[in-house]
Amino acid sequence: MLNKPLPPLSEEELKKHAQALAGMTLGEISSDYGISIPDNLTRNKGWVGLLLEHVLGASAGSRPEPDFPDLGIELKSLPISSQGKPLETTFVSVAPLTGLVGVTWETSYVRKKLTKVLWVPVLSDKNIPLKERIVGTPFIWSPSKSEEHLLAMDWQELTDMIVLGDVENIQGKHGQVLQMRPKAANSKAKTSAFDKSGKPFMTLPRGFYLKIPFTQMLLHKHLRID
Repeated sequence: MLNKPLPPLSEEELKKHAQALAGMTLGEISSDYGISIPDNLTRNKGWVGLLLEHVLGASAGSRPEPDFPDLGIELKSLPISSQGKPLETTFVSVAPLTGLVGVTWETSYVRKKLTKVLWVPVLSDKNIPLKERIVGTPFIWSPSKSEEHLLAMDWQELTDMIVLGDVENIQGKHGQVLQMRPKAANSKAKTSAFDKSGKPFMTLPRGFYLKIPFTQMLLHKHLRID
């Protein structure tokens, strides 16, 4: 593997580097940087995102901050079909199930992650081998007032359910644009939460995800994909 590129010094530099990847296959990109490419994503689900982080100089790693902390920009790869439709929901962050007293949307980790996002669409139909999947046109997005209003309402609804001890009843249907569902490597992974009587119990970790219709709307808005 070649040395990791330095973090971009400006939003414009990041955007330029990202746009230079448009039209390239994941095989070409990984070859240019001396990175081995897996046969598939079955055991390497986050590989595409990690590849793009490396190539574009993301520096946050696993720290709780945007991928490009100096720029306040998060990086999200977005697998899309040949018709331009997102193929899955988009992970935003792990959902804290305790310690939520006093936390507001304005101070939440979800808002911090979504304040400004570099979206990198990747053509990812299942019949396309991983190495032949093509990077689409990246774009940088910040929520409009109406988009942030929807995100904030969903975050509040889901957070209220956690605080009220109702986490086990949260389903994917909750939330208009933001949902919460289990996020764990396996069913043995557990974390603490509280039930309705305030007693602690162990449950699966949860994560916040953007729903497909929301990211579909972003693609349509920024790339004119119908």
